[in-house]
Amino acid sequence: MARQRVTFELDPAGIREVLRAPEVKAMVDGAAEQIARHVQAEVPAGVEVEVRAYTTDREAATVAVPDRRAMGWQARDGILTRAAASIGAEVKERGG
Repeated sequence: MARQRVTFELDPAGIREVLRAPEVKAMVDGAAEQIARHVQAEVPAGVEVEVRAYTTDREAATVAVPDRRAMGWQARDGILTRAAASIGAEVKERGG
């Protein structure tokens, strides 16, 4: 049987449209909220956990703990890393 040649061409405008779609925004925001709930369960009561949604070339969100102790909690216990991994998010070093 002869092999058929398949060609594939990326459509940057189409990819951009998908990455900025309302469904993707809902998925990203939902994942960030889940991560924030996991983090909130790991920090002392009264410590704020912030979720901030934003758009660049795609929908995105950050989860942050604006507390001076948070860097230590992350270094010692990995509160953010473990929370992200708990929902199946792949955590990579920035630039890696």
